[in-house]
Amino acid sequence: MKEIWITGAGFFGSLALNRLDNGKFKFVVVDADPDNLEKLKGPNRTIIQEDGVAFLDKNLQENKKPDWIIPALPVHLAAEWCLLKLGPEKISRIGMPDGIENLVPNPLRGSESEIYASNATFRCPDDCPEPKDICTHTGKKRKKDLYKILEELKIPERKSLVVRSHQLGNGVGGYRPEQLFDLLEQVKKSTKKILISTACRCHGVISSIGKKPYL
Repeated sequence: MKEIWITGAGFFGSLALNRLDNGKFKFVVVDADPDNLEKLKGPNRTIIQEDGVAFLDKNLQENKKPDWIIPALPVHLAAEWCLLKLGPEKISRIGMPDGIENLVPNPLRGSESEIYASNATFRCPDDCPEPKDICTHTGKKRKKDLYKILEELKIPERKSLVVRSHQLGNGVGGYRPEQLFDLLEQVKKSTKKILISTACRCHGVISSIGKKPYL
């Protein structure tokens, strides 16, 4: 039976679990809030009360990994995992490059080191099946996939690394553990400042990271 780790048991984590739980998967659901976890107990579900990033840091290994990881935390899981794996003596958050808002669609600033991007100018339905060419909401041809836009970002002295989120169910996206391992290796090898993104066809988050001594 395939295994899925869901990091975060709030609205999106609960939605993912309920939509994918068809008896074909085992789930590990991780959240620091016991109240969030209590309502999700059930067959084929392992419930763990712990910070999601810390859980991933301790438990995700080449020989111990799920089939899929679903990030459902209010933080950028892929970037935070890299930061934790490499440690503050090697890597840290840094400010976004000037002008990045002009290079991504509908940018929205998070923190100084984080920005959100979206092909949509409206609130998308939470059960979008992410069809390949057409927007579910408008019925019109979709613009260029966001993950491709981010992969092709050209910014001096910056390396853009993208973890593509794949559609696992309506409104539910996730990625393979191998994608995170590959991301970490690319971060280790980079001699530039780094933009780490997680994105599907329409939505994404970008984190700005600096490796010492390339800050």
